[in-house]
Amino acid sequence: MASHCSMRGAVGVILLRFSNGVSSRSILNSRNHRLPLLTMRNSLSSLSSISPHTATSHFTPSHSDERNCSKRQVRKIWISSPLCMGRRSSKIAGRKGAQDSKKAKLYCRIGKEVVSAVRKGGPNPVSNTVLATILEKAKDLDVPKDIVERNIKRASEKGQEDFIEKIYEVYGYGGVSMVVEVLTDKINRSVAAVRSVVKDYGGKMADSGSVMFKFRRVRVVNIKVADADKDQLLNIALDAGAEDVIDPPTYEDDTDEDMAERYYKIVTSSENYSTVLSKLRDEGVNFEPDNGSELLPLATVEVDDEAMELNKELMQKLLELDDVDAVYIDQK
Repeated sequence: MASHCSMRGAVGVILLRFSNGVSSRSILNSRNHRLPLLTMRNSLSSLSSISPHTATSHFTPSHSDERNCSKRQVRKIWISSPLCMGRRSSKIAGRKGAQDSKKAKLYCRIGKEVVSAVRKGGPNPVSNTVLATILEKAKDLDVPKDIVERNIKRASEKGQEDFIEKIYEVYGYGGVSMVVEVLTDKINRSVAAVRSVVKDYGGKMADSGSVMFKFRRVRVVNIKVADADKDQLLNIALDAGAEDVIDPPTYEDDTDEDMAERYYKIVTSSENYSTVLSKLRDEGVNFEPDNGSELLPLATVEVDDEAMELNKELMQKLLELDDVDAVYIDQK
């Protein structure tokens, strides 16, 4: 009877180890550590106390077994399958990654603008009005203070060159056009990096001016769908003299949570931009101001699913480049 109880303990430990990702073969079939049956029984019996988890074993002992093993702990093993990241979790992870990337790009852009302003007019915002404007914008955008201070110091470092704005125009898949905005202190490096990504991911560099005419530059205020409704934003936009309120994109498999994380865009001129912000503050609506301006397509191009995914991948790879600040696309 004692041997039966020991064997039950051994089987329980083996099942426990297997359910935790350690194959029972490592105990029974090791070439270099073969143990006699008695030694194995003793070793496994000594491990029978490491069972902290759920799912009671379905073995029912006889009365004689119960008398001999009454002092032994009932075996409990974890038998459920491991949890896997499903589509919903993947979408959440992807959305958070996109938000983090967008924020990192914003901080990088502000840092470059600070360097440029300091190099041209000095580090004192009292005498350097350009720097004062950038610092005010950084405050509105919640850019961490240490990022601003670090880039003010960076501007005076030996060998630091001025940042220059460049625009590259690209053809994507399905007749789609893209505009790539770059702010760089090394023109040759930036153009080489952009060309390399475009070539590797199936796009084509376009001649200057062949894409830009398809877009217009505007000031944009982004409002998360969960923070306001469309009618409220339309009233605010009308009172402030804004041009339009653009709905967020929608997809067939969207959930309510997906939509809540997307943004309305209030489109306005530079002259009315501050008025729109003031109206939103007065109404208690949370918003994200733009980083100076955005490009919106005059018309959009509808493509199939394959082209859409390929264009998305191309955009993501371009945005991963340090010198690239924004990529605009006329895809629907």
